This record gives sequence, C-alpha cells and structure tokens, in this order.
Amino acid sequence: MIKSESLIYLVNSMTKPEKKAFKIATATTITNYSKLYTLIVNDKDVTSASLRINYLRLIKGASFDTSVNYLYELLLNIMLELRKEQDIYYELFDKISKARILYEKSLYKECFNLLDKIKASATVYENYYALLISSRLELEYLLALNYPETNEKALHHKQFKVNETLRITQKMHQQSALYELLKHRMIYKGNSRSEKQKTELNDLVVSEMSIMASSNLEGFEINKLHQLFQANYLISVGDYKSAYHSFFELNNLLEANKHLWSNPPFYYVLTLEGVLDSLRSLHNYDGMTYYIQQLKNLKSSSLNFNTNVVCLIFLYELFPILDSGDFLACEIHMKKYDETLLKKVNSLSLSRNAELSLNIALIHFGLKKFRKAQNILSKVIFASRDYSYLPLYRTLRLVNLMVLYELKDFDFIKYESRSIKREILMAGKNYKIERRIINFVNKQTLPAYALKRINLWEKMNKDFKTISQDVYEQQTIKHFDFLAWIESKIRRIHLSKILIEKMHSRF
Repeated sequence: MIKSESLIYLVNSMTKPEKKAFKIATATTITNYSKLYTLIVNDKDVTSASLRINYLRLIKGASFDTSVNYLYELLLNIMLELRKEQDIYYELFDKISKARILYEKSLYKECFNLLDKIKASATVYENYYALLISSRLELEYLLALNYPETNEKALHHKQFKVNETLRITQKMHQQSALYELLKHRMIYKGNSRSEKQKTELNDLVVSEMSIMASSNLEGFEINKLHQLFQANYLISVGDYKSAYHSFFELNNLLEANKHLWSNPPFYYVLTLEGVLDSLRSLHNYDGMTYYIQQLKNLKSSSLNFNTNVVCLIFLYELFPILDSGDFLACEIHMKKYDETLLKKVNSLSLSRNAELSLNIALIHFGLKKFRKAQNILSKVIFASRDYSYLPLYRTLRLVNLMVLYELKDFDFIKYESRSIKREILMAGKNYKIERRIINFVNKQTLPAYALKRINLWEKMNKDFKTISQDVYEQQTIKHFDFLAWIESKIRRIHLSKILIEKMHSRF
C-alpha cells in the first residue's frame, strides 16, 4: 500500500475525538495539509490517483508527496496523544520515556519516583513488559549512580522481582507461540477434516499441557491464553460443546477482570464470538441472546472496531432466522442494518467482510434473487487474492456454484469446478460435501419422472445422513446446509421448506 492510500485509510478510520483533536490542532491557520485532509473527508470514493489530481488542481505548484507524509505523521501523533489519555498501555510506555528524560536531565529523585509509580501500575494492570523495562531501567540507573541508599538485600529483592517477571513473560510467550501456531494452522489448513489431521494437532496440545504443568505461575494473561488455546483447538476438531465450556470460562475470567481489558477490547469480542459460534453449532439459539446483548453493550471510540462489532451482532441475530429457512424475515432483518452496517463495509476486516458477503448472498439466494447473490459473491471471489487465503473462501465458491446452477450457466460451472478441484488438490484437504456439490452441479439435468427422482433421493439420503453426522463435515454445514439445497432440487421442494423441516426435527 502506497503512502497516499494508507493516508486515505487512516483518515477514513478516524474517530470523532480524533477528528476533533485534528480540528483543534489546525484551527489557527489553513495549511496545505489541512486542505488535503478536507479533500479526503469530503469524497467517500476518493482514490490515491484522484486525490493527487484534485490536490494539485487546488494548490498549484505544491508537493503532493510532502503534504501526504506530513499529514500522515501529524495524524499519528494526534492519535498517540489521545491514546495516552485513554489506554493504560500507552500511558505506561509514555511514562517510561519521561523517566528516561528525567534521568538524562539529572533529576534522579523524580526519575526513581516515576519508575516506582510505573512498576506499581504495571503490576496492577499485569503489563509485564512495561514492568520488566521499568525494573531494568531502575537497576541500570542505580548502577550508574553507585547504588545510592540501596543495600545488598534491597538489590537482591529488585533482582528477584525482575527474574520473577522474566519467568512470567517467558511462560506467556510460550503459550502465545502455541496459540499463534494453532491459529496459523486453522487459517491456512482449515479446521481438522479427519482423524489424521486431528492427530497432527496433538503436538501443540501436549506442549500446551506441559507448559501449564511446568510451573505454578498464575495470572490473567496466562489463564486467558490457556482458555483461548483450549477453545480454539476444540473448535478446530469440531467439539463445539467442550469449546463452549472453554469460552464460557474465558468469558467469566474476562468479566471478572474488566480493568485489564485492552482498548478496544478485542479479546473480549473474540471470546463472545467463540461462545456464539459454539452455540450456533449446537443449535442453541436461545442461549445466544445474552452474549449478543453483551456485544451491544460494548462502546468504543474506534469506528472500525464498532463496525466489526455491529457486523457480529447482525450475523448472530441473522443465523437463527437463516438456519430456519425464513428468507423473507432475513431480508427484513438485513434492511434494519442498512445504515449502521451495509453502508460501512469498508470499515470491516477482510474476514468479516467475507463472512458478511456470504450470508447476504445466501439471503438473496433463498429469495431466488440469483443475480444479486452472484454480484455479491463476485466482489469477494474475484476482487482480491487476499480473500483466497481465508478458510471461508472455498465455502463462498461452493455457494457460487449453486448460484451458477440456478442460472443454468453450465459452461462457467465446468470452469469453476476445475478450479476448485485444483485448489483442493494443492491444499491436500477436502470435505465430502465439496465433492457432492461439485458432482451434482455438473449434472445438468435431473430425472423428469417423480418415481425416478424419489429413487435417486432414497439412494442419496443415506449418504447425506452419514455426512451430516460427521463432526468434520459439520464444520462446513454450519455455514450453510448444502445438502438441503441438493435435496430441494431432487424432491422439487422449496429450500425454505426443507430447512424448516430440518429445524423442527432437531427440537
């Protein structure tokens, strides 16, 4: 991303307090960079190229690149100043920098007093990295000053505290490393699709158990990472019931330690999403209400964060309706979020945008608005290679195959099928559902006689029941019941009716 593109994104992501702070900082004089800022704010569809043209047309002989660089740095500095007032993390490291300045200016007493305050706050908020840096600075400064008013016992105590902090940060790093590896495998390999793939995760599980048993060190961050690892592992192997319990424990831990939340509270949102995902997989829709309300209670100054939270609320309010096949109610629900979400999709993360696009396409698909569904899917599938790295990408392409089938675009179906098969072959993993969908859409006609269709369905139904009960196949079915669609085509029954029948059979 070139600097001007980064600047456009930065300006569009600014919160109201950040915009207000910028206006105050530039209130006295109108400068070239303030005009550049106005051009970006006033044009929602601005691009790097159009911004350059409009800026040079407005200010003859000005340097576009210089103004971009200056405005970019100015905005970052303004945001940093605001963060120091809002977030203890920024405040602690800002104070560490001030302590260094005090030492350099020979204000030693003031320096050590500030370091004591930093260590106390870092301990309360369990910021062990700030605690480690401030503790090491204290020891270095005491050494340089020949240990004023510090006996050997006091020195040993300070060194012991540093060693204790190092042990905690080492354990946190080891747990974080395992969690990062697990998430990397989930992102690039997807959830486990067989017992063999489940076994391949066992090395991480054994290592995590070993780390937890190796010391009796406890703390919020250590327990949080442990529960995150456990919950995500259980989701990756399809054990949603156990994953729900892990996320429930994590939610309780977070609720009991609100003073330790990051700002915005990303981990808390991840926890709520994990709980909701597990509840949906268990078809416990009533249990989702409380956690959706917890999402609604979250407030942040970050526009991007708020939009992503609104998207989560929209999706998990949608899923009970969508899973039951009530597509008209889905459309009504979607229209309610037109202003608060659908017109702000540029603020969503890549994965969240893909998930939103998938489910909106499914609503249009269920309403038989196949062209609309195709347009939405195309924006993701053919927009950027970045989407192709997401686990949801294959699901999007399967839905696209269904749309192409309904549009009777069999030439493109053949092309897409070959492409998906190559992707499956390269990845070395696939679901049975994927094979069933690809095989079905490539059969251009179904038997005309009802009796032959009944016989075909009876033959396929047994296979479908086996697939539906497979814990690994359920990880794809939770996004959309592809088998229900095949059933609706063979039996010539509306998809809504099939989904309603399946919903009733669960309860």
